[in-house]
Amino acid sequence: MTDTAVNISERDPIAEPAPVNKADRLFSLDVVRGFAVLGILAVNAMTFAQPWEVSMNPTLQPTGFEGEAATAWHAMYTLFQDKMRTLFSMLFGVSIFLIGGERSDEARGKLLRKRLFWLAIFGLIHGLAFWFGDILLLYAWTGVFVMLVRSWGARRLIITGVVLNIVCSAIYVGLMLAMSAAPAEMMDSIMADAGWAPPPEVIAGQIEAMRGDAVSVSLTLIMKWVTVVPFMLIFMVPATAALMMIGMGLYKAGFLAGRSPTWLYGLLLVTGAAALFLIWREGAAMIADDFPFIDGMAKPANTFLAPLVSLGFASLLILLARFGLKMILTPLAKAGQMAFTNYLTQTLIMTTIFYGGRGLGYFGQVGWPEMWLFIIGIWVVQLIWSPLWLSQFTMGPLEWVWRRLTYGKGVSISAR
Repeated sequence: MTDTAVNISERDPIAEPAPVNKADRLFSLDVVRGFAVLGILAVNAMTFAQPWEVSMNPTLQPTGFEGEAATAWHAMYTLFQDKMRTLFSMLFGVSIFLIGGERSDEARGKLLRKRLFWLAIFGLIHGLAFWFGDILLLYAWTGVFVMLVRSWGARRLIITGVVLNIVCSAIYVGLMLAMSAAPAEMMDSIMADAGWAPPPEVIAGQIEAMRGDAVSVSLTLIMKWVTVVPFMLIFMVPATAALMMIGMGLYKAGFLAGRSPTWLYGLLLVTGAAALFLIWREGAAMIADDFPFIDGMAKPANTFLAPLVSLGFASLLILLARFGLKMILTPLAKAGQMAFTNYLTQTLIMTTIFYGGRGLGYFGQVGWPEMWLFIIGIWVVQLIWSPLWLSQFTMGPLEWVWRRLTYGKGVSISAR
């Protein structure tokens, strides 16, 4: 989740890898990461509060999906869905290079492998004990493959990543659209298997299970993990690897480091805005048509254009920093420095609110637009607490644990 650079002194060629110094951090990476970690909550929020089928088909939510509820979902879909995952994946690709360096560097390669191993452990704990939508295990597993190409040049990484991303998107959208030719009986079976339109009693049963005692909630979470995560670890690796390669290439080319010419950021900002408009239209059409299965699953505009929106967001943030607004963006950058901690504490806060047994048990009672109150509330908390924490410490608490495990020795956390 974070991309800590490795500080190897030029004066000491045999210095061991160590966490990045505060002065060596890149503001552009931190602020983009901060935006991504806050934005990902908007995408994940409903999976904490409602059965997972509702996150696919929001018309299923027991609280209804008309008027303001549809508008609130539309905002999430247009601005955040798939865009934040794209940014996170790109930034994780950057971290693979910053930690691992060139493939010829055996010491840093060993450090990278340990880092991915411990990330996988965090992912297993997070997924099995807290939330089946965990992305950490997928990133650790995909990183094992992407680390093999970290010595490629920027051009090769970007071209390969873009082509692979387009191919994966085309295969997915093509398969979804091809289902429209299936016979009605087969389509009903496909929709049932996908959980697109389950009977109301199924939704009610899942809500009851997640509002039960701690044991029933835990067993439900484990069953969801077993259903969802193996699929992710097989089918989402190529698309995730593509985005990681793009991110690594963009960093090597200077784009994510904030060193590209202003005109390029401006061009991507305009392109991202145009893509955003097309995705907004796609979401509006789905709402108007009452979420048809094929359109709701395929989402061709969002599937193909989300990376352009992500790069548009990154361009906007980098331009704002370049033209003197660093002070305003600093809380966002601090949230980005603690992205690993903030990502996992989002889960802790949301599960405490919505799960039964271990929390307040509001599962199934909050839909759109009320969910935005929780999302914005957590954003405010994390934008306040991240700068306060980092005024006393050099890194977030979970970043410290991760680095301590990775380096296998004491890592200072004190800012004094």
